[in-house]
Amino acid sequence: MFKESTEMPVWLSKSGLYGDEVADKKNHGGQEKAIFAYPVSHYDYWQDEQHIEGIHIGGMGENLAVADMDEYTVCIGDTYQFGEAVIQVSQPRKPCWKPARRHQTMDLAMRIQKTGRTGWYFRVLQEGFVKAGAELALLERPHIEWSIANCNEVMYEKKNDLELAKKLVKCHLLADSWKQPLVKRLEGKASS
Repeated sequence: MFKESTEMPVWLSKSGLYGDEVADKKNHGGQEKAIFAYPVSHYDYWQDEQHIEGIHIGGMGENLAVADMDEYTVCIGDTYQFGEAVIQVSQPRKPCWKPARRHQTMDLAMRIQKTGRTGWYFRVLQEGFVKAGAELALLERPHIEWSIANCNEVMYEKKNDLELAKKLVKCHLLADSWKQPLVKRLEGKASS
């Protein structure tokens, strides 16, 4: 949760950045969640609008702080060249208790969820060295209809729209860990 920036090149493997340990491997990390990205612009919102003092880049536990990207402009399956590596958006981040604890803001997970400022995860398609400041060059965007914001909306706001849930579950590049609760939702509604 406490990340430090580095200017040195770092090896990015299928399971994440070398030297970046993940404590909770059940809910974080792994091949579908190798890198967690969070927009730098969100920090102004948390400081100025939500009055969370001391929250700054790295405050959400991200491995990658990004500029000029957000949940409305990033889609499931977006594939980027990042240094020597090739990475692909796999799912939004499900807000958890760790940022709330770190920033001593009990309801921060719920605020993250309600605002849609969740960030997102990447899987690694091609391993390689990456470095701070490297541009993320978009190579492919196969699912423009499934922005991170749209996925969050289906998961958290439009829970009764089963048609949308069915469509999202069919997105083959969406991580299974994001599909599972939607499948349970569909099964639960179908049996009642």
